[in-house]
Amino acid sequence: MNTLFRGIRVLMPDFTVAETDVYVAGDAIAALGQAPEGFTADTVVEGKNRLLLPGFVNAHTHVYMSMFRGCADDLPFADWLMGHIDPLEARMTREDCYWASQLGYLEMLSTGTTCSLDMYVFTESAVRAAQESGVRAALCRGLTGPEDGERRIREATEEIRAWRGKEDRLRFFLGPHAPYTCSEAYLRQVAELSEELGLSMNIHISESLFEQETIRSRYGCTPSEYLDRAGILKPGTVAAHCVYLSDTDIALLAQRQVSVVTNPVSNMKLGNGVAPIPKLLQAGVNLALGTDGAASNNALNLFRDLSLLTLLHKGLGGDPTLVTAREGLRMATVGGAKALGLEGTVGIIAPGYQADLTVLDLDKPWLRPWCDIPSSLAYAANGSEVESVMVAGRFLMKDGEFLTIDRERVLFEVDRTCRRLGILK
Repeated sequence: MNTLFRGIRVLMPDFTVAETDVYVAGDAIAALGQAPEGFTADTVVEGKNRLLLPGFVNAHTHVYMSMFRGCADDLPFADWLMGHIDPLEARMTREDCYWASQLGYLEMLSTGTTCSLDMYVFTESAVRAAQESGVRAALCRGLTGPEDGERRIREATEEIRAWRGKEDRLRFFLGPHAPYTCSEAYLRQVAELSEELGLSMNIHISESLFEQETIRSRYGCTPSEYLDRAGILKPGTVAAHCVYLSDTDIALLAQRQVSVVTNPVSNMKLGNGVAPIPKLLQAGVNLALGTDGAASNNALNLFRDLSLLTLLHKGLGGDPTLVTAREGLRMATVGGAKALGLEGTVGIIAPGYQADLTVLDLDKPWLRPWCDIPSSLAYAANGSEVESVMVAGRFLMKDGEFLTIDRERVLFEVDRTCRRLGILK
């Protein structure tokens, strides 16, 4: 199928906005401005008062946790995780994970996110949900060890080998959960497996004071230093959170070419603090943006995290030039694509890139006047402006209607499961 976005404003690779025609041929962007030779549009989207964005990349989330939204709020981190979320996870079935993941994809698509890096607990279910919904996803089974760790590695490896290369939109990571849930020997085993399989790794690092104090007491070093010793920090590794970093840690992450994903809403809500984003930017670390799961964020709406990201550091640093709107947009698009190994594939609107695109309605009172549209995306937009979303040239949501996910069935199944788990009465 070929699609023409006619006379539409486009967020360009340099984060300016230009009005032009965008031609999508099959799964890729074929041209901007002038039609490719022989191009015939099957679908025409009129661009008046509309903006075409590269789909956002949610570089750290747990999509299945959509089912836990609002069920463990206003609690200290350790109590939230070990006292409430872990016990709920232990009672979930594979089907629960599938329906909760579909709920998460509904939310992300409705707010302009086309791609995510998802750490999950059930193999097959998460892959099935991503494959059927049509999203682009990087997937990793959460690995903890040594207790039951071998089974988790075996499950992850079997799933990766079964699916790898069968679906262009899906890619896989290895997902050692965190320094405090993985022994050094187990981390080394995962690092060696990543080399064997040619896969990158995704891990939580320095998310909380609890983690910082635990690792310091056990190993006499910071979480970053501990993970580097175990072979986890290397090019391609994605480190989520990174709230508590020393200057030495920041230099180490930059040297090892690790991508850092900041999750400002989740970190603030759990009382875990604020990542040193200005310092990481200055050090040249590739930065991406994530929501974390809905159990801690309560939403998978990247517009909300973009807004907080670009406001928070200005207030804390007393400097309105810190983390600009365009730097935030870069993290939500180009930075996320690079973190997921998709640089040159998604993240910008240019010929040859995959057609992962979002159409926004600019004709909203809170977006007028159109003085600086990129700034409005960071400081005024909230995600409700999203009208249509395309992944690999295929509309997954068109004019507010979901085309690949049965919305009513998902809501029904999620409510039924939440009643069984005691989340809903």
